[in-house]
Amino acid sequence: MLLILLAGMPGSGKSIVAKAAAEAGLPVVNMGDVVREETLRRYGEITPALMLKTSIELRAKYGEDYIAVKTIERIPRNAKVVVVDGVRSLVEVEAFRRLGKPIILAVHASPKTRFERLLKRNRPGDPKSLDEFNKRDEIELKLGVGSVIALADYVIVNEGSVEDVLKGAKRIIEKVVSGAEDNC
Repeated sequence: MLLILLAGMPGSGKSIVAKAAAEAGLPVVNMGDVVREETLRRYGEITPALMLKTSIELRAKYGEDYIAVKTIERIPRNAKVVVVDGVRSLVEVEAFRRLGKPIILAVHASPKTRFERLLKRNRPGDPKSLDEFNKRDEIELKLGVGSVIALADYVIVNEGSVEDVLKGAKRIIEKVVSGAEDNC
């Protein structure tokens, strides 16, 4: 099984790349769904702050690969290629390696661009100040997402339009999938 692992900082555009994969007919599983469900169970509501808290607590209690292991349980076993949205550490990459061949696809956007997007998005729990934004980035980096991004097999720089990133994502996904088929 080929696993395309999406990684990126908040506001980088991972969900746009996941959308491109889904439009290409690939199954997409989101690691955040595991955290969302547990957050709702624990707190009765879902906010980014509570999700981050739950994510950290789950990793501390059950191991750094816990969310990856729970995500693996959601992957269709008959799929040849699956996209996993939201990988945050090399420990998680290793958990996916036990299932198949991981390819890391990082989505990058500058802090300035990401901050502006998050302000415009204005979801509950999104940072309202540069200080909040920087603190959130620090937490994400402590989880290990920077290492995953640094070791990416492919990088999409998302500083332009949604259409541009969709085109770039589709191009890379097609290349990775056709390369996997050639190696079968």
